[in-house]
Formats: sequence, structure tokens, C-alpha cells
Amino acid sequence: MPSDKPVRTIDARSLRALAHPLRVRILESLRRDGPATSTRLAQEFGENTGTVSWHLRHLAEHGFIEEDVERGTKRERWWRAVEDRQVLHTEQLRKDPAAREAVDVYLQELIQQHFQRVTAYLSQAWPDEWERSGTISNWDDLRLTPDRLKQLNADLMAVIDNYYPSADEPPAPGSLPISIQIQAFPRRERKD
Repeated sequence: MPSDKPVRTIDARSLRALAHPLRVRILESLRRDGPATSTRLAQEFGENTGTVSWHLRHLAEHGFIEEDVERGTKRERWWRAVEDRQVLHTEQLRKDPAAREAVDVYLQELIQQHFQRVTAYLSQAWPDEWERSGTISNWDDLRLTPDRLKQLNADLMAVIDNYYPSADEPPAPGSLPISIQIQAFPRRERKD
């Protein structure tokens, strides 16, 4: 999402509302695939419609999603993700014992989703031009201070923002949605 989207810092209360595996999956589906009804989401996740509807209302109550009134009818409600850039300051939330568990649940679910996207990609056959274009890369020999790691992440985000089209620009012919996963974190050194 380009940097011109509003930024929302997720606080402990909102995080506790979000930190449920099904709610995380619902929100990610609405962000990734666009608006949906509770019926379609229930089918996607193998849940009953009542359960999904309850989670949708919970997400809406905390401002993560909203009703898509242009699509809805009296019998069918459509939901869409709120268009914002969400920031989670884990260093602050982990200090709050009440929020720590929510941070862990939320992050574990996100990592599971990232893993599932990569394994789905690897299990699919792609035309040669797409096979040559994608990458799964790893660097384990970079040494940085916390400030340099923070700058690296900001630089990567800025590069990705440059690839978003303007709001009125249609997708380029032949383009597909792209998943970009950035995981940059320190690792403990083995002491001999």
C-alpha cells in the first residue's frame, strides 16, 4: 500500500481484538482478494456463516474493516478492509503483560500465512517468465546495528512504495498480484 495511505498504529486494545487466527485470516483475505460476504469467507475458511459474521462485526467495531454499502443489499452484507497502513510497535506492546499474548498470537498467525503463501507458490506451475521473475532469497551474513537495520527496513519499504501505481492508473496488461515478504531480524550468534 503506498505511503499516501493513512497510517494507523495498532494499540493494545485493537491488537487484542485482532489477535484471533480466524480474524487475522479474514482481514488478510479482504486485503488480498477484495470485498466479500460472510458466506464467501465462510466457504473459504470452512467455517459457518454465523461464526464468520461475528468475527466480521468484531473487526468492524475496531476499525479494521467496514461495510461495503455500494455492494450490499438488505439480505447480503459485503465487507472490505479499511485502506490504511498498519504499524505494530511490538517493543512497546510486549512490555504490557495484557498485550504480550495478543502480540504473539497475531505474529504467529501472520508468519503461518506467509509460510503458506510461499509453499503455495512453490507447489504451482508458472510460465517461464514468472519463474525467472520471482525470488526466494536469504542473507544471513549481514551485520548491522539496530539503527542500520531500521534504516534498511525503511529503505526497502520506500523501494516497494515506488512500484505502486497511482490511484487512477489501471494495472499493466499481463500483471498479476505480487506477494512481497520482508523479514529482517537479528539472530543470536553461536558462542563456542
